[in-house]
Amino acid sequence: MKKIIIRTVFQLAIALVTLPAVVIFTLYLQNRGNDGPSVIFPGGELVSGELYSGPEPDWSFTDDVSTVHLQLDNPLSSRLTWIEESDGKIYITSDYMGTWLGRLWKHWAVQAYEGDGLAVLRIKGVRYERKLVRVFYSPELDGVIEKKIAKYNSRITREAIESGETWVFELAPRDEV
Repeated sequence: MKKIIIRTVFQLAIALVTLPAVVIFTLYLQNRGNDGPSVIFPGGELVSGELYSGPEPDWSFTDDVSTVHLQLDNPLSSRLTWIEESDGKIYITSDYMGTWLGRLWKHWAVQAYEGDGLAVLRIKGVRYERKLVRVFYSPELDGVIEKKIAKYNSRITREAIESGETWVFELAPRDEV
């Protein structure tokens, strides 16, 4: 009788671990082909929405936008991210890059930095072709830091950026880089 109880408890424990893992993995695989990310999982290519053409926009409207869709062209995948505007330019940051877990979780930042950086940004249904350019040391970082602290209650510091804990990317126009 004791063996049956132990075996049943063991089977139940395996089921309680396996079922959620299978569900999460299935949702992850399903979302990879979606037009954009979900709150939790990366998505596929951003296809809906007008593709912007024209002069560089006044990005100050992003002060009222909490998250945006960011798609890398290589590899083709999209995610939700925060956005900061400073001095007429737009930036995204990737925290926790100083740890192996952070680099795994935020692998898109590594791919953008090591790859060509070509991306599509979707804000309020409009897509913008951009190029992610990592910013290491620049006076422009002060404005990005101030904006991220004010907008997201972040604890970002210049030291975190310069040490590589936080990566900052300018979302530059493709034709200017």
